[in-house]
Amino acid sequence: MPLNILRLLRRARFLSTRRRVEWYPPFWLMGVKVIELDDDWARVRLRLPLNAFSRNLGDAMFGGYQAAIADPIAAIACAKQFPGYSVWTRALSLDFEHPGDTHLELRFHFDAGIKEKMRSDLDRKGRSTPEFEYGLYRNDGVRCTRILCRVAIRPRGYRKK
Repeated sequence: MPLNILRLLRRARFLSTRRRVEWYPPFWLMGVKVIELDDDWARVRLRLPLNAFSRNLGDAMFGGYQAAIADPIAAIACAKQFPGYSVWTRALSLDFEHPGDTHLELRFHFDAGIKEKMRSDLDRKGRSTPEFEYGLYRNDGVRCTRILCRVAIRPRGYRKK
């Protein structure tokens, strides 16, 4: 059986959640550092460094780096809030409002209102497709990238009819 680093990270209970996030292979290669991470992922802050690999010809952060850090966050937060469901990113949209010309900080907050709507959807329909808005911020506090992420939450084994 080939080595599966993701399975190994999930089972490594001696590692803190913070370390597991930082050692997630795409995040590790990008140099992502955890600034803040609630146990239930209701609040997440991650640092994405601007370096020789992440810098584009305009001296700002590549959009692909920004998309890679933004993609799993809302889905993981939903999986933590609603264990037992299958959760994935259904759609991801990034609006590059300003150049990301410093290290960037991803800021995600799981709003209680969205959580209640999701709970209601799951009770009523057995599934939910919430949308989250969060962002990437420069060192000066300016949001440079607006992120809209729609997450699919379905019963395990769900197949579209």
